[in-house]
Amino acid sequence: MSGWISRLRQHWKLALFLSMLFGFVSVLIGVAGAYVLAYTSTEEFCVGCHEMRQPYTEYQGTIHDTNRTGVRAICTNCHVHHEPAELILDKIKATKDLYYTYVSPSIDTPQKFEAKRAEMAQRVWRSMKENDSHQCRSCHRDDKMNPELQSAKAQARHTKAKADGRTCIDCHFGIAHQEPEGPGPMELFGKTSTKP
Repeated sequence: MSGWISRLRQHWKLALFLSMLFGFVSVLIGVAGAYVLAYTSTEEFCVGCHEMRQPYTEYQGTIHDTNRTGVRAICTNCHVHHEPAELILDKIKATKDLYYTYVSPSIDTPQKFEAKRAEMAQRVWRSMKENDSHQCRSCHRDDKMNPELQSAKAQARHTKAKADGRTCIDCHFGIAHQEPEGPGPMELFGKTSTKP
């Protein structure tokens, strides 16, 4: 061990240079990674694939696209987590889309897309049930909602949903894209959410 230290003392300039180089490369990788995460979270990136044009067309004109407040939810607001670790994991999982887009196109025509619509929707619903509709709640916070501005029917339904342990996606599952044929989240996955 002492031989290693004495060699390091003799070559301290090289050691300093190598450590600075390592630090520079690490910062460069970090900045590039942050840029990639930010770029792949843009609406333009998400709808850049031919396969995403149909869901994007369905989204246009919905309450999440155009509304009285001007606040828009884009693809990543609803389809990925917002915490750094979970976001990176979601992005890694999404690389499978490259396979289905370029290697084995499975939703590259409107007909193929419709054939897989229910399967894709159910995957999203299951995830949202498992995380208590985390993506919804990042914008729609219970503590910031004013029930007095909701209709009496909405107030009653929200109160009942909360008492039953339901989560947002149990009822609000056809608001940005066309609903697939068949059962919704509550029928498929049960009435109570799987809150941690």
